[in-house]
Amino acid sequence: MVGLLASCGSKNAPAASSSGSTASGSTSTNTEDVGDPVKLVFSIAAVPTDAHGAAQKVFKDTLEEISGGNITVECYDSGSLYGQDTEHDALKNGDVDLIYSSASWLTDGSPWVSMFTAGYVFQSYDHMTKVLNGDIGKEVFQKIADEQGILPLGAYYLGTRQVSLSEDKQIKTPEDLNGINLRMPNSDAWVFLGKAMGANPTAIPFNDLYLALQTGTVDGQDNPLPTVQSAKFYEVQKSISLTNHLVDSVWPTINLNTWNKLTDTQKGWVMEAVEAGRKACDEQNLKTESEVQDFLKEQGLSIYEADVAAFADHVLNTYLNDPISDSWDKDLLAEIQAMA
Repeated sequence: MVGLLASCGSKNAPAASSSGSTASGSTSTNTEDVGDPVKLVFSIAAVPTDAHGAAQKVFKDTLEEISGGNITVECYDSGSLYGQDTEHDALKNGDVDLIYSSASWLTDGSPWVSMFTAGYVFQSYDHMTKVLNGDIGKEVFQKIADEQGILPLGAYYLGTRQVSLSEDKQIKTPEDLNGINLRMPNSDAWVFLGKAMGANPTAIPFNDLYLALQTGTVDGQDNPLPTVQSAKFYEVQKSISLTNHLVDSVWPTINLNTWNKLTDTQKGWVMEAVEAGRKACDEQNLKTESEVQDFLKEQGLSIYEADVAAFADHVLNTYLNDPISDSWDKDLLAEIQAMA
């Protein structure tokens, strides 16, 4: 989309974009290579108080500054333009240029990506970012682009997901989740993870989750602790069990046609802005994770340790003994696990 006007939180829906090969580019300022002015529309379901929600504005501000206004970004947050259940179709159709995606949302078009949705594939933040923001990630993201027409540009740390319940109950092993209606995001990959953990998964969009917890539609949910704080789930929950089942990330993802219409210089600017957003998001979530348990205890929540080894064994065996893993690159999985 060619244009110069952009602002985060704009209330008016944009026209379809018409801007924007690889997730890398030159930062040359050669005027012949800069390209025509471009406006990118960036829609996310996250709230601005989430670290990745705030990182959207870091991306916008950085990109507009380093491009000298050649690229502007129109931001929508909190699902105000597209919700989680519609944003991927909008991205593929070119109705929006950028969203936050993740492995779980990309498995319908690329079943092999479900490997990255499995619990306990990544052992830590350092493990995850070394894989997804390194050479393996570049190859994975390019293959997704070839298959689906949308290109992830990197991986932002969302946090390590834990189980939280509306009752005060310790979840120590998968057997303790039997009969628990656990909210999961609305995709087959997420639902399978809930089953693999031993729960009864119930798919509910994030924007509806607080009410679902408040009304008892679900018994609990899984999210990183910073999200429990920022979304105020602690107001309607009583306990957290530290299952550490998924080192979670979100992937800023661009429509491939939009990307391919950018010059190499513009692509370089975009990637610099992606990296600025990643650093801001990761640093904030790591800091919050180190502090948030004390806050949640002050709100009256009980925090319990889970038997992580028991969960890891149960979850990975469930995946590997199910047809869902038939499309996985087992050699790649072994390579990833060896990098922990």
